[in-house]
Amino acid sequence: MIIGGKREARRAYGLDELALAPGTVNIDPDDIQIGLQIGDLNFQIPFLASAMDGAVDVRVACELSRLGALGVMNGEGLQTRYEDANAAIAEIIAEPVETVVPLIQKMYREPVKPELIARRVEEIKAGGGKAVLSFTPVGSQNACVAIEAGADAIVIATTVTTLEFRSSKHTSIDLPKFCREAGVPVIVGNAVTYEGVKQLMEAGAACVLIGVGPGAACTTRRVLGLGVPQATAVTDSAQARDDYFEKSGRYVPIIADGGLRTGGDVCKAIACGADGVMMGQPIASSFEAPGKGHHWGMATSSANLPRGTRVKVGQKASLEQILFGPATTDNGTLNFVGALKLGMGSCGAATMREMQSVEIMIAPTLPTEGKRDQFAQKVGQGA
Repeated sequence: MIIGGKREARRAYGLDELALAPGTVNIDPDDIQIGLQIGDLNFQIPFLASAMDGAVDVRVACELSRLGALGVMNGEGLQTRYEDANAAIAEIIAEPVETVVPLIQKMYREPVKPELIARRVEEIKAGGGKAVLSFTPVGSQNACVAIEAGADAIVIATTVTTLEFRSSKHTSIDLPKFCREAGVPVIVGNAVTYEGVKQLMEAGAACVLIGVGPGAACTTRRVLGLGVPQATAVTDSAQARDDYFEKSGRYVPIIADGGLRTGGDVCKAIACGADGVMMGQPIASSFEAPGKGHHWGMATSSANLPRGTRVKVGQKASLEQILFGPATTDNGTLNFVGALKLGMGSCGAATMREMQSVEIMIAPTLPTEGKRDQFAQKVGQGA
């Protein structure tokens, strides 16, 4: 598509622009298989919680493990900078919106403490949870502390992670070496392009996070103009995964990370090719979340150019109700597991791989067609 002169631009699609076509067979949701495997780790449900300080602490990580999901803790966040992380979180929650970003920047200037990294891992393990912490490529040396303390997996993630990093002043992680020597699965992100995802898989990633900018607390798309709408990002990445699998025989799952607010979003992300989803806002809205109904992104703490903000998401329900129901609202934000299974069954897909092949339609009017009253009354799809 030409946008002017000889400059071409590719049309990309967000999940809101798509619809899933029902299948010719209905499958009982109780017979649907939705497990997820990352390296040697198995999860009953394909849901991960984002490594956001308002969403995941020790308690949430343990509870999500009990429910069959995975909570990722920010290894460079408040939990590893402060002995009393709850006090630091309370400060951020109480700050007026006009000054909250400078406060967050100040709070995150406190150094990360290796002893707190080890302690958080030990606390999660003692609570029966899977301990998985996230680190930036620049801060990846601290990941070794988590591994030594017994972490089950490590996430290496930043806004965009690439295999090659060029700088006249700084060096970054040797990702292939790290993946070889970690001794635990290494989840890497974020990426949104075919070639970028394929390179991360070739480097040894056990799983790749897909998404730049769609998260509720992320402002990267406004600040940098950077991002690929999730439907296109996931579909391109799924093709990279399948081509890499055909070439290597190693299946590397991809996780749609960000912008997933409803059960329909989850169903469409899987249909586009995702093997699982990572969510921040829905987890931050749980009663158990440390942010007490507030959510902010990791990039908010940037010293020079924040690419996130604090948003109030409210406290909706327990983690168990958010994931398994019952849904007491009509807007698709409760019972994500039930929605995924029913959506898959209605499409005639008994497994996640089958769901990745169902018919998808471009349908920009899907959210609004025939829903004028809902929007006028701010219920259901209009909420």
